[in-house]
Amino acid sequence: MHLLGIHHVAIIASDYAASKRFYVETLGLRIVAETYRAERQSFKLDLALPDGSQVELFSFPEPPPRPSRPEARGLRHLAFRVPSVQATVDELERQGVTVEAIRIDEGTGKAFTFFADPDGLPLELYEAD
Repeated sequence: MHLLGIHHVAIIASDYAASKRFYVETLGLRIVAETYRAERQSFKLDLALPDGSQVELFSFPEPPPRPSRPEARGLRHLAFRVPSVQATVDELERQGVTVEAIRIDEGTGKAFTFFADPDGLPLELYEAD
């Protein structure tokens, strides 16, 4: 087996328009494709990051909530690699996004922090090598 990386992460939004604005306008992800799937009453928005990985944003009628705090089982968060955590935090805060205090990873010495998307999904910024 030879895994090459992560192709995409899928997120189901409770408010598709708000989440689309957040991921496109606030985070600056590039729209690859947007499709409405009538049989599922669902939008699918493919968003690209510069390294080729993608975020798939979905809407579904009345999706059930998924707990993320306190430390629920399953996928915990989505982490974005950034050249400067501080510069990215400054930009997010200028756009009105609340960001936790920057911390240092004891294992790597790299800066990181967390913020949330419109549904409260924990998102992490992690300083690149």
